[in-house]
Amino acid sequence: MPADSPRYVPIHMRTESRWLYLTAFLGGAVSLGVELAASRLLAPYFGESLPVWAAIIGLILLYLTVGYFLGGRWADRSPRPATFYEIAIWGAWLVGLVPFVARPVLSLAVEGMARLNVSLTVGPFAAVLLLFAAPVTLLGCLSPFVIRLLVDRVEETGGVAGRVYALSTVGSLLGTLVTVFGLVPAIGTRNTFGVLSLSLLVPSLVGLARARPRRAVLYLWMPLVVLGLALGARGRPVKPQAGMIYEAESAHHYIQVVERDGWRYLFLNEGLGIHSVYRPGARRVGGTWDLFVIAPFFNPPPFSPSRVRSMAMIGLAGGTVPKLYTAFYGPIPIDGVELDPAVVRVGREYFGMTEPNLQVTVGDGRAVLARSPRRYSVVAVDAYRLPYIPWHLTTVEFFQEARRHLEEDGVVVVNVGRTPGDDRLVAAIAATLRAVFPTVHAVDVPNSYNTILVATVQPTTTENLRANREGLTDPDLRAIADEALANLRPVPEGGIVLTDDRAPVEAITHAMILAYLTGSIE
Repeated sequence: MPADSPRYVPIHMRTESRWLYLTAFLGGAVSLGVELAASRLLAPYFGESLPVWAAIIGLILLYLTVGYFLGGRWADRSPRPATFYEIAIWGAWLVGLVPFVARPVLSLAVEGMARLNVSLTVGPFAAVLLLFAAPVTLLGCLSPFVIRLLVDRVEETGGVAGRVYALSTVGSLLGTLVTVFGLVPAIGTRNTFGVLSLSLLVPSLVGLARARPRRAVLYLWMPLVVLGLALGARGRPVKPQAGMIYEAESAHHYIQVVERDGWRYLFLNEGLGIHSVYRPGARRVGGTWDLFVIAPFFNPPPFSPSRVRSMAMIGLAGGTVPKLYTAFYGPIPIDGVELDPAVVRVGREYFGMTEPNLQVTVGDGRAVLARSPRRYSVVAVDAYRLPYIPWHLTTVEFFQEARRHLEEDGVVVVNVGRTPGDDRLVAAIAATLRAVFPTVHAVDVPNSYNTILVATVQPTTTENLRANREGLTDPDLRAIADEALANLRPVPEGGIVLTDDRAPVEAITHAMILAYLTGSIE
């Protein structure tokens, strides 16, 4: 457009340009912050699986792409700072509304997942992602609009574009780091959206006030709405649940502690699976945790509890399995590994995870095991981020590392998910264990979607468990052995061997869930 056009408004470096550059920087920070906060908004309902991340990243990129296109066209038609700031204001304000508009929609998703209903699960998921279309598209408009406003001459275009996109990218980096390591752990997801909103909304209002003061007055209600919603939500749970006594968000998880009838339960993320159970003085808690305890008795008889001398627990959570091992086998050395320090704090405060024989390490289970100088009687793996086992804890290379850390009569115990009639994941992990260990055993957990796999360093048979059960004097341990014997099953055949190079654990899990939801497997 010619410089003498009545619609052309030149911008000078020492006046308005600095505020435009600042707004472009903040727009980049907010756009990436929103992407990461979106994953945390969905995590309590859908988890943080690869498909969830793929959907978020894919659609955010799509919205930004549309924004880049529309922003360029918009800037050519109305190259005025006031128009630019109004776009930023509306985009920032809509960011602040997202968690509050999304909440009733996500509640439908909870109902759908509880009923295993595809439409009630996928529908709300798609609807929430569509909530990001308007704010993210508007944020995408900012960079091309700033470039159009700052370019006075054609020969300046490259330099201006470079500065704008550099500042926007640096802002994106800052938005990523601040959101993940600062805002979400410190103030939670809802307030993170509010802070991101206000961090762009307020400077944009100032910019509009510099360009068109009277126009800016019309938008002063917007930050008040964002603040009002944030203050009104104080004390309200992110995802209500009967009996909830604690709720927090960490860099890794959305954490809930629920107490019912004297029992405490640890829920993480989508809250469909219980990660730890606790009742003071209880020696049996049922489910997968009890069956972990009986794994060493697959060794050749006679095998006594005194031969269980140490343990490594990968996926410590609230410490239920180490607590049971301490109750049945005494104060043996136990190395517990948990990725999330916030979960460790919850375990100590709410689940009595204070055993002096338990040494807790915060970190990745595989890396910690590789560094350990110890050998163990048991290496237990229960590191679910439901419904997924971290793939690097399922491979031949990982189980070879585990075997190097086992005693001659050691065992590896792995909790594996399944659906009725579909053992694909169980078969794959069993096949991988058989590539490293001579014998693998399978025990289905009653009334659940779980199978316990036990791999032994020595060649063993299922009759070993029956024979060792007869020598047990502890009535609770005998009862757990009886439960395991009643639920023994043949180890499924035909699974693929998982390696560090190829471990499609999530793909297998997706296929199982989809088949079950659609009823293609009875």
